[in-house]
Amino acid sequence: MSESYTVPPIPQPNPDLKAFDRLLGTWQVSGGAQGTIRYEWMEGQFFLMQHVNLEQHGMTIKGIEIIGHLQPFGALPSPEIKSRYYDSMGNTLDYVYEVEGDTLMIWAGDKGSPAYYKGIFSADGRTLNGKWVYPDGGGYESVATKVS
Repeated sequence: MSESYTVPPIPQPNPDLKAFDRLLGTWQVSGGAQGTIRYEWMEGQFFLMQHVNLEQHGMTIKGIEIIGHLQPFGALPSPEIKSRYYDSMGNTLDYVYEVEGDTLMIWAGDKGSPAYYKGIFSADGRTLNGKWVYPDGGGYESVATKVS
């Protein structure tokens, strides 16, 4: 008598990640930081990767961010879309991402944080006007324009 084996279903990305398709490509950033950011899907489309090459206050900022649902070994995926950013100066920063309609929210740390980015996509999706807000009253405005 042979044992039967059922092949588990192939995992599929959470459909809420499709809202981030509008970020795909290279964006020219101006305002409080200048340079480029580029978004691409990691194979499988469970995670969006952001490549950062900016200059701010005379400093070069290079890094990579991995954005998606956290899923530690053996656990269910997190309900929120989270990220970790790693840069060339050794920083690791955590964020929560949300897209609702034409609004992109990036919360520093946890959702509802006093430090956040709020951006609005133009009707054609080729411009993202936004502002980083910091709890000390600081922050900066930026405009990202899709170039590819």
